[in-house]
Amino acid sequence: MRVAVFTGSQSGPPSHRSAVAEFAAGLARAGVGIVYGGGRAGLMGVVADAALAAGGDVVGVIPQHLVDDELAHPGLPQLEVVASMHERKARMAELADAFVALPGAAGTLEELFEAWTWGMLGLHAKPAVLVDVDGFWQPLLAQLRRMVDDGYLDARRLDALGVVTEPAELLAFVERYEHPVRKWAPTPP
Repeated sequence: MRVAVFTGSQSGPPSHRSAVAEFAAGLARAGVGIVYGGGRAGLMGVVADAALAAGGDVVGVIPQHLVDDELAHPGLPQLEVVASMHERKARMAELADAFVALPGAAGTLEELFEAWTWGMLGLHAKPAVLVDVDGFWQPLLAQLRRMVDDGYLDARRLDALGVVTEPAELLAFVERYEHPVRKWAPTPP
């Protein structure tokens, strides 16, 4: 099994760095591979370093312009260089069995929401999961519940978005995951 990990290129507070490192190491110890954005900076670098130190399988996928900016992680056993951010996300989705969002900013949200939306549209049937470090995702979850309450988001879609705090919870969620029927399924005649 391999999970796509979306997280920040900034380091965030020390509690996030240690929680992210422990989460990535826990995945590695459980035999779960990681595919991520291939960077050395911020929490992305923490994820890669911790998983590698724990003997994990880590694949980086990075666009050429970030390699040119010297942001690629130099210690990865496998680094795929692609032409664009769009290709990066598509390749990560292809390589992953599930999607995990650790703390991050706009890019993390964009990657998570695209993967989650692709699932809603029936482009894949892979779970999407928030790893809630120090309650980081609680304001987002409140907004998503508001979207359900206001009729913009089907409650089944929100229920299908996992919220975990540790690797064992992630593995249990993925194990029992049942993908909801795609959003725009054709109506039977």
